[in-house]
Amino acid sequence: MTDAYEPRPEHRFTFGLWTVGNRGRDSFGHEVRPPLDPVEAVHRLADLGAYGVNFHDDDLVPPGSSPQEREAILKRFRRALDDTGLRVPMATTNLFSQPVFKEGAFTANDPEVRRYAVAKTLDAIDLGAELGATVYVMWGGREGVECDAAKDVRTALDRYAEAIDICCAYVRDRHYDLRFALEPKPNEPRGDMFLPTVGHALAFIGKLQWPDMVGVNPEFAHETMSGLSFHHAVAQALWAGKLFHIDLNGQRPGKFDQDFRFGSEGVRDAFYLVKLLEDSGWEGMRHFDAHAYRTESAEGVWQFARGCMRTYLILADKARRFAEDPDIAEALAEAKAAELAVPTLPAAISSGALGELRAHRFDLEALSTRGYGHERLDQLVNELLLGVR
Repeated sequence: MTDAYEPRPEHRFTFGLWTVGNRGRDSFGHEVRPPLDPVEAVHRLADLGAYGVNFHDDDLVPPGSSPQEREAILKRFRRALDDTGLRVPMATTNLFSQPVFKEGAFTANDPEVRRYAVAKTLDAIDLGAELGATVYVMWGGREGVECDAAKDVRTALDRYAEAIDICCAYVRDRHYDLRFALEPKPNEPRGDMFLPTVGHALAFIGKLQWPDMVGVNPEFAHETMSGLSFHHAVAQALWAGKLFHIDLNGQRPGKFDQDFRFGSEGVRDAFYLVKLLEDSGWEGMRHFDAHAYRTESAEGVWQFARGCMRTYLILADKARRFAEDPDIAEALAEAKAAELAVPTLPAAISSGALGELRAHRFDLEALSTRGYGHERLDQLVNELLLGVR
């Protein structure tokens, strides 16, 4: 079926090998789908209109592979990329699955574990750069604690920063065209994770040796699971010039990390997120870090992937209709939405300007009693999303 919401490469949609390759295992049940060949993933995603495919190092080259095996895997994978035109915009490292990382990776108490984590990451950076990645995401899946007595958080952050500084120095030394994006998450798999939110990550970046090389990779589920607004987090990352990558999925607040199909949960926040990205003209990838329901067969995975992309395009169309709707424009005027862009002081901050502000007489009665029409505006957004406008 071809329609206005059919994905195309110019929409810059990407998936990870670990997303479409998710086999449906959970804490209570074994895998329900067979392994997915990375080459098949490339061809199927290309057929669906995706732009690119991303991977953890272990997704593509199994741990313990010999140099000869590595080269054979890459040769076959490159051929699939060349045949389809799919690209590899982002890469990352798995520092959470192996037992060696059970107490942490970059922030493990044992220096030998930390050295192994950094060495594994440097190898994976080479792999990503070799395949054309320009963004390297760092998710600290084991960077955290359950037993607070076992780890000093301030010292752990020193080690975290040290590891990222090492990676930045390596990229600079190799002259790779690569930036890093930190992925915050509040909890799971650790009881409490370091850098739990976008705000924490932005503050942390300012302490790094090369902060210009490091931004954030916000994920819908990670901010939402702790009850925060995802599109607010993304807006702050944009405001700071630090939105280097983004992970889109669906999530119910207060639940475990669900990674549902984009838009299957939290559709209002998804709408405001899409509107924000489209209105801002952000040129990055729209990456779906999600997976199909455990109920699905291998073929159902591709319905999931197509659904992620179509939902984004539908919400982008809703954002365009929002901008063109005369009733919404009238409600926005009543809410004085455009006036937020007016500087609070009309002139530069100075003694004179501050004096004028102090001398001004405010009509508090008028300011206190006027309404701003948010109820009407919010209902109009509801009607837009429900398809009656």
